[in-house]
Parts: sequence; structure tokens; C-alpha cells
Amino acid sequence: MVTSPMEGDALGELPCDRQQVLAWLAEHVPAPRLQHILRVETMAAELAVVHGLDVTRAAWAGLLHDLAKYFPPQTLLAMAQEAALPITEVDTADPHLLHAQVSALVARQEFGVTDAQVLAAVANHTLGQPGMDELSCVIFLADSLEPGRGQTPELDELRRIARLNLQEAVWRVCDRTLAWLIDQHRLIHPRMVLTRNWAMQVAPPSRKKRMAIKTGA
Repeated sequence: MVTSPMEGDALGELPCDRQQVLAWLAEHVPAPRLQHILRVETMAAELAVVHGLDVTRAAWAGLLHDLAKYFPPQTLLAMAQEAALPITEVDTADPHLLHAQVSALVARQEFGVTDAQVLAAVANHTLGQPGMDELSCVIFLADSLEPGRGQTPELDELRRIARLNLQEAVWRVCDRTLAWLIDQHRLIHPRMVLTRNWAMQVAPPSRKKRMAIKTGA
């Protein structure tokens, strides 16, 4: 288990320290959400080790990913508009979907974070992004699969796949999320569909071949 992977190991592009971020989070998110954030930080670092990625960047992105989680809807919309972020009709109907991108804005504005990979991973953690790099995949997966999300055979299988192939895990997590949204009669953001299709296209050929055989394609 990775514990506080950033202690004593900060990137030059990340001028804040972990305790500063934790203190800010303690004032802006409920205790259960802070525990989720810490679990994402840990799982992101663990996946980074498995996949040979920068552990410090992964941990930072995990720690910063939900900075704007509890911002009011109108605040999320106003900040997104001020930053000239793309805003779809789905975003307008459900501004909470903007919290990932706004969290990246907060990371830059509040803590001076300028590392492009970290900011992208924070911004992409909810809906993903076609063509996103492996660090973004790690944060996307850690957010959905950290231990606090539950202990079921389905989740355990997704966690296993995440350690083997990030893109396959991404499209499978998208499938799970999309199925839940349909079941709940919720709006679906087009970017998640695009993320799912991209991840499936770049998944291992053997997996795609088995999918084609199974569906009779």
C-alpha cells in the first residue's frame, strides 16, 4: 500500500505542499469526500507504479481531482464560462459535470499548479477524453475503482484489468457508468461516449477480436 507518496518529493511545477492542499480540502469538502480523495491518491500512485508512470504526478492529480466537487452549480458554470471552457447543453443542464475541469482551474489558481499532465488528469477524471494519456487514464480509473466504491466481483474484475491494461479498463468503466446512467434515466455527456469508443479502439487487439467473435461481427 502506498502511503503519502508525495511526502518529500514535490515536482518543480507543483509549488504547493500536500498539507496545504489537505487543509484547503478540509474546509471545502465533507470528511467522507476527503477520505475518497485520499483513496484516489493512493490508488493512483499504485497504478502508476504498476504501469511505470510518474508516481508523484499521479498522486498529486489524485489529491487535486475533486477540489471543485462541492462548488454550487452556478459557480461551476460561471468559472467555466470565464475560462472559456467548452460548455455543452448537458453541462448547462447538469453543471456538476464541470467539476473536473473547474477543479483543474482551482489547482492552477489556488495552488499555482502548472504541470500540464497533472492538470489534464484532473480535468479528465469524470468524463475522460479521447486520446488522453496514461496518467489521465489512471486518475479516471482510480476515481471510479478506489476501494471505497465497493467490493463486488464486478469492481474487483475492473481493478484487475486496470492493472493489466489501462485503456481496456477505461472503456469497461465507461460501459458500467453509461449503463447506470441509462438505468437512472440520467443525461449522458457525449464526451464519455467518445472516450469509451476511443478506449475500445486502442484496446489490445486480442480483446477486440474476442468482442467481435462474441457479437458475431
